[in-house]
Amino acid sequence: MNRTRLVLTGFAVAAAIAMSGCDPQPKSEGAATSPSPAAASASPTGGAETTPTSAAANDAATVKACTDIKKDITDNAAKITKAEKIGPPAGHFAVSAQWAAGSVAILAHAIGANEAVTAASEKIQNEMMSLSDAYSKDADAKPSKKALEAAIKELDAACSAA
Repeated sequence: MNRTRLVLTGFAVAAAIAMSGCDPQPKSEGAATSPSPAAASASPTGGAETTPTSAAANDAATVKACTDIKKDITDNAAKITKAEKIGPPAGHFAVSAQWAAGSVAILAHAIGANEAVTAASEKIQNEMMSLSDAYSKDADAKPSKKALEAAIKELDAACSAA
């Protein structure tokens, strides 16, 4: 069981690393935009022009992340349903693997989103990995998805605010 979990987690981590390299978001941009309000107060025309542009870019990335993450959640739910139909004892490995794969997709699409969406997506990812672990440990597992549902509601709220 532990070997399977390590293999699945290894694939999930490798996929996350690979996906994070696909769409690099330099962290220095966030630092560059934070002095803009100070520049805006010193020079209203110069600073005011750059701040909305960078805010719009951040908002566009957040909106895209929200759209992609919500699609990932829907797609993952369909794949989980299909994997659950396999049934124990072998089906629990498929379900566990799908929860892990779904969590990696969530992380990959959260890159570049605002802090609230990123935090909510991390909670979803953590809950998905918890479900993956539960299915990996017990072929007859029926873990509660309430924490995942709460995390999804938090994501919906964060996306609505973006």
